[in-house]
Amino acid sequence: MAKGEVRVDKWLWATRVYKTRSIATDACKKGRVTISGVTVKPSHSVKTGDIICVRKPPITYSFQVLGLIENRVGAKLVPDYLKNVTTPDQYELLEMTRISGFVNRQKGLGRPTKKEGRELARFTDFKYMGFDDFDDEDYDYEDE
Repeated sequence: MAKGEVRVDKWLWATRVYKTRSIATDACKKGRVTISGVTVKPSHSVKTGDIICVRKPPITYSFQVLGLIENRVGAKLVPDYLKNVTTPDQYELLEMTRISGFVNRQKGLGRPTKKEGRELARFTDFKYMGFDDFDDEDYDYEDE
């Protein structure tokens, strides 16, 4: 056990909220970690009883600090140091995004889906464009 205060990035890493300490530090720097509604820096001190909110899109997890720790522990010991107080509506939101598939992918980014590939093939097929009798030999490609 640690003394009276522990850095928030260290605590998040030690309780296995984040896989590495550098990821926990980056999350704090990007404003994804809040304590009592206030965005905190990685060096902010955590005290027993604090509620830490961690935004991992699409949901925000909430954890109550039960104990202070600086060194990473096994998964079985994590419940001694934190209590998950995330609201059920956040988990419903997570389930909805799992069901709906790739919600965050913007149109036009990444590899086309099967459906988009079929639509593209249909769009570029000459017979669908009204060029049934288009003869490739008559077209001069060097003018382009």
